[in-house]
Parts: sequence; structure tokens; C-alpha cells
Amino acid sequence: MRFFGPWQRLTAQLWLLALVALLFADIEVISVDPWAELSRLALGVISPDFFATEFLLSALWQTVNFALLGVAFGIVLGGPLALVYQHPFVAASCAMVRGVHELFWALLFLQIFGLSPLTGILAIGLPYGATFARVFHDILAQSPSTTERGLPFNTDPLSRYVYGRLGHVYPLMLAYIRYRFECALRSSAVLGFIGMPTLGFYLETAFRQGQYSEGAALLMLFILLIGTISFWAKKTLIPVYLLAALWTIPDIGTIDGGLLWRFVSYDLLPPGIQGVIYTQMELSDGLNQFYQWLASITINQALPGVFATVILALSALGLSHFVALIAHLVASQHSGSKYRAVAGQLGLLVLRSIPEYILAFVLMLLIGPSMLPAIIALALHNGALIAFLLVKQEQGITPSATYKKRADFFAYEILTRVYPNLMGLLFYRFEVMLRETAIFGILGVATIGFYIDSAFAEIRYSNALYLLAVTALLNVVIDFSARKLVARQVGDSIAHGRSCIT
Repeated sequence: MRFFGPWQRLTAQLWLLALVALLFADIEVISVDPWAELSRLALGVISPDFFATEFLLSALWQTVNFALLGVAFGIVLGGPLALVYQHPFVAASCAMVRGVHELFWALLFLQIFGLSPLTGILAIGLPYGATFARVFHDILAQSPSTTERGLPFNTDPLSRYVYGRLGHVYPLMLAYIRYRFECALRSSAVLGFIGMPTLGFYLETAFRQGQYSEGAALLMLFILLIGTISFWAKKTLIPVYLLAALWTIPDIGTIDGGLLWRFVSYDLLPPGIQGVIYTQMELSDGLNQFYQWLASITINQALPGVFATVILALSALGLSHFVALIAHLVASQHSGSKYRAVAGQLGLLVLRSIPEYILAFVLMLLIGPSMLPAIIALALHNGALIAFLLVKQEQGITPSATYKKRADFFAYEILTRVYPNLMGLLFYRFEVMLRETAIFGILGVATIGFYIDSAFAEIRYSNALYLLAVTALLNVVIDFSARKLVARQVGDSIAHGRSCIT
């Protein structure tokens, strides 16, 4: 019998990998006086100013507006794709699309539509549609076929699908749509950092100007918006909200077809290819110029960006595991008094409601531009989210008669039951961490997002497109590897349990 089980070995490997990653991470505190800045922030938190901006209600509604329309577009796009998701081309295309963060999609669409609502809606709806396609396909695959086989022979395909398959899994799909809507609210808020009229626009302005009372008020309202979603986002009210969103959407403006065509057919083409198509350049010269461009951007930008992105994400992964363990212990109903559990769950609500990008932005103002704010932001948000899900899972656990609310009893009886799910959630969130890590480059952290943002700023759209493709491919590879790893660990855990019994 082995001394360490599969999950213990995986945990040890995770911590070792995170510690090695920290050796390469830039975690220097650059701020001259972080404690003075932190005290000003704390003062703002205890004295929020809810009347500092006259556009507060409008910003809140536009945050909901973009989230609603983005999710609706994602469902319209992802629903039909779910029916053909088993096709390798569809699955690969969806994986690449959802591998690019909403903020990067927004930067891309910003070059075509400007600060039009189309930019925000498409930036949320496109990757969400790819995600809906995959999740809906997985949910439908779990639907039993007995009802469908029992329908009359001449039942039309639509009725056969609705009554035979969809009826079984409709509640699961609704639950996932609700979860995605909560994610869309966070994405919508972050879009304000690139100029969209959502809450993030006013948050960035307030914090950059040191108006912490105003910024704290905006954050509190956003947390309240997320925390009360189950009360105001009722199924019967969603059609009303959608109509109101369409009615109050900002003016889309005119779309310049010529500009759109030039962007797609010329600006996105890499050097060399442009010359061959438009300037009668010799094919050999064009290919040579293209290979030089490809080698240069790969060596000087893509590889360093990917390395920094992975290092930051691995560091955050290890810290997220630690935060999830501690936060679960504090917020669990089985580990202490109910008052501590309620306070812990309130803390989880706050941390999981604030988007990682906004949290990293605030921390960067306090301790300076390095990887440290990003690592802390990722760990706090993802660790709190995982702990929140574990607290929900353990509601169905009944401890033994000899159980006592102490840390050792909790670790032996409660944690062991939820730990496989903790690790599964952790590795699932690693894909999300990579996506979020990439966009921290917009804040100045030297991840691949830094080079993407620079490419857009320098109007080098072919560079940006190539780096976005690298980002998507990295996420696809990591997602595939993480799922294989967790599946193997589950198999090893079952085998280990059997060997212990025998």
C-alpha cells in the first residue's frame, strides 16, 4: 500500500510547480508607500459616497444591459451549435473562440465598430456562444433516450427533440444560463475599462483619481447587484428586461462597410501576404518577408508572453488552492459557529463578485505594477469561488455522531469528501486563470496580453491577430491537459480505494 494517495500526490505536485513558478515571477512591491495608500482606500471603504456620480444608475443598467444582450446572443449562437458540436471542426472552432477573453474580443471589435454597443454585445456573446455550445452539448448527451424512443413514429423532429431530449435537461440548462449571466455581469463591468458605458468606466476613473469613497460605493453596488441576482433575475421578468435592454440600448450608429472590408481583407493580413496580394510582390519575396515576420514576433513576443502568462497562472493556481482551503474552513457550517460561517460566506460573496481584472487594478494602484497584484487577485477571486461551491456541496453531507466542529475533525470527515471536487474545480478554473492572466497585460504586466494591447495601440492588427490565435491555442491545450489529468486522477483514486480495500 502506498503512503500517499492520488490526490495527495497531485497536491504535492501542484505546490511544487507553483513554488518553481514563483521563482520566475516578478513579485516585487514597487509602490513607494503602499500602507499610506491602503489606509486611504480603507477610509474610502468605510465612508462610501453613493452620490458622487450622476450617471450611477445609468452605469448599473448598462452593465446589466450588455450582459443580458450578450448572453441572449450567446444562446442564439450556441444553441444550434450544440446540436452539431460532435463534429471536430465545430468543437475546435468553438474552443478557439472561447479561448480568447471577452476584453480581447472587445479590443478587436473596437477597431471596427468603435464604442458602439455592438462591440460590447459581440465581445460577450461570441465567446459565451462557444461556451454554451459545448456545455449544452454535454448536458444533452446526459439526457436519457427512453422518452424519445417512446414518442409516436410520425413525430416531427422538432417535437421529438423538445419533448424527448430537452425536457429532461431543461432545468440544468437554465441553471447554467443563470451562472453565465452572473459571469456576464462581471465581463460587462470590465468592458468599461476600454470605454464602454458600464460600471467599470466609472470605477477606473474613480480609483485612478484617488476618489476611493466613490470607487468603494460603486463596488458595493456591484456586489449588491451580484448578491441579489436570485431576487431580481426571475425567469418571468427576463423577457421584460430584454425588451427594456433593446429599448434603452445606446445608439449603434452607422457601420462603415468599406472600413469593415478593409479591416478584414487588408489590415489583418501579415506582412508579405499583403505585398503579394496588393502590390504585385513576387511570391518568393512575400513568403520570405512573412517568415521573417513570423519568426520575429514568435521569438520576441509570443514565446516570452506565453512564458510569463503560464508562470503567473501557475503561481496563482497554487495560491488559489491555499485560499480555497482556508476560505472553505472559515465559511463551512461544519467547522465552527454559525456566525463565523455567515461572516465567511459574506466574505466569499464579496471576493467572488469582484472581477479579477478590477481587483488586480485596485491592488496595482496600492503595490505597483508587477505580477504580485495579479497573482493575489486571481487567488482571492478563484479561491473564494471554489470555496463557495464547496460550501454548497457540503450542504448534503451529514457528519457522523462523533463529529466535533474542530479543524482536525473537519479535515478528516468533511474535507476528504469534497476534496476531489475541489481539485476538479481548481483545474477547471485554471483555464479561466490563463484567460484572465493574459488580459492583465493591458494593466502593464508582461503577459501575452501586454503585446496584444501594444499591437492594437500601434495599429499592427496582423500582430494582434497572431497573438490572439496563440492565446486561444494555449487555452485549448491547457484545458485539454487539465481535463485529462483530472479524469486520470479520478481513475487512480478509484483504483487506489480498491487496492486499499483488498
